[in-house]
Amino acid sequence: MESEKKFSAVSDVGAWAMNVFSSVGLIMANKQLMSAHGYAFSFATTLTGFHFTVTALVGLVSNATGYSVSKHVPIWELLWFSIVANMSITGMNLSLMLNSVGFYQISKLSMIPVVCVMEWILHNKRYSKEVKLAVVVVVIGVGVCTVTDVKVNLKGFICAAVAVLSTSLQQISIGSLQKKYSIGSFELLSKTAPIQAISLIVLGPILDYYLNGKFIFKYKMSLGATMFILLSCSLAVFCNVSQYLCIGRFSAVSFQVLGHMKTVCVLTLGWLLFDSELTFKNIMGMALAVIGMVIYSWAVELEKQSIAKVNHHAKNSLTEEEIRLLKGDLGTAPVKDIELGQSKA
Repeated sequence: MESEKKFSAVSDVGAWAMNVFSSVGLIMANKQLMSAHGYAFSFATTLTGFHFTVTALVGLVSNATGYSVSKHVPIWELLWFSIVANMSITGMNLSLMLNSVGFYQISKLSMIPVVCVMEWILHNKRYSKEVKLAVVVVVIGVGVCTVTDVKVNLKGFICAAVAVLSTSLQQISIGSLQKKYSIGSFELLSKTAPIQAISLIVLGPILDYYLNGKFIFKYKMSLGATMFILLSCSLAVFCNVSQYLCIGRFSAVSFQVLGHMKTVCVLTLGWLLFDSELTFKNIMGMALAVIGMVIYSWAVELEKQSIAKVNHHAKNSLTEEEIRLLKGDLGTAPVKDIELGQSKA
């Protein structure tokens, strides 16, 4: 039993580590690929289509070789999930284009309370005071180190609202679908990835043209750009798998809260690798965010222990009650003579 707990803990740490490292690596690779100082490949939606195409191919190979077992999930569930997921990607790209970076960061931070509210509405899930406090500390910390100028307009606000709602719903749905159909994280991803890949490859170039006024077929592909696209796609596979894995093991709220560790890593690596400015305000915000994450981890563990104690107490109480009733029956019931059918005094 103890060894199983240790193995589970190691698996949990491995899932988070894979998500953090693959996500940060993906951001760094995309920064080099898409920035004007790099390869100026400014087709974010189409690139996401490439990501899901490679992910779908990996899933196909995995199913064909028998590494993963395909379980039945109704096609309408997969289509609905893919639409929500694509709305999340499109909404985020449009929000970044139409709003200031500051408001874009605020909209991303709002996902934590939105996920909490949606889980309360959809699954009647409630949170302790400690968890709420930790969420507030993380949001303030990340806000301090990332939010600068805040400018908003009606179109940008609508796109941000759609992005936040669809992303929150998508992350909650990942966990719900895994539990509902008893399907693993990779199996679910391998079913949704082909639908997302086809739709994003078709619609991506149109949306990218609207976003930056450039058509992907006019882009002059170089060997360096091709290598970074392949690197980006490879990292995206690990990023997608680990996202489904983390949400399946924990919750959408935990994924959002602890996921902000990636923001801290990106800011630090940006300072180390790309000479990005790192001010005292950034450092204080990052420190506050890390403190919030530690508090959140402690609060979640405290909640688990509290639930375990309640379950243990309920189990013990039931056993004691059964024993008491059994003893009471033996002590008070008259002992009858089997042959005569009379009670013995």
